Amino acid sequence: MSKENLSKGSHKTFKPLILGVGNLLLSDDGVGVHVIKQLRKEDVNADLVDVGMGGFDILDRILGYRKVIIIDAIITGREPGTIHRLKPKDLSNFPALSHTHSIDLPTSLKLGQQLMGDEMPDEITIYAIEAEDITTFNEECTPKVKAAIPKAIKQIKNDLLSID
Repeated sequence: MSKENLSKGSHKTFKPLILGVGNLLLSDDGVGVHVIKQLRKEDVNADLVDVGMGGFDILDRILGYRKVIIIDAIITGREPGTIHRLKPKDLSNFPALSHTHSIDLPTSLKLGQQLMGDEMPDEITIYAIEAEDITTFNEECTPKVKAAIPKAIKQIKNDLLSID
């Protein structure tokens, strides 16, 4: 995070952070990282970071940002490739995002709010992409999840346009 991005009188940067969560070796669990890889090839005015396994690494990465977008896999029983756009308060209505991380995303965010308070982002949006397979060792997502990646990127880029 560069100092020129910090707002006057604030310790948070105006530049948004897009964070991809997931294990690239476990098929659809890596969808968040795949989205970040694709966004790096495009013109996006945001810091792009993948945190691999998530957990406490998420907290280290999001502190000091005003706005954060997180991409992760989720299993709710809906059609694989379905894109859920959520806020942290919505996470209690969903099962844990991916089960392969050290602690799940809702727990990370709740812990961060309790421990870090003002350092936490003012706005967090989660793009949870419905996974089909998060247990098979494969660096590729399943076809339906792979097809959702460009759709998620389009939605994320639209969200970035509304961030000012």
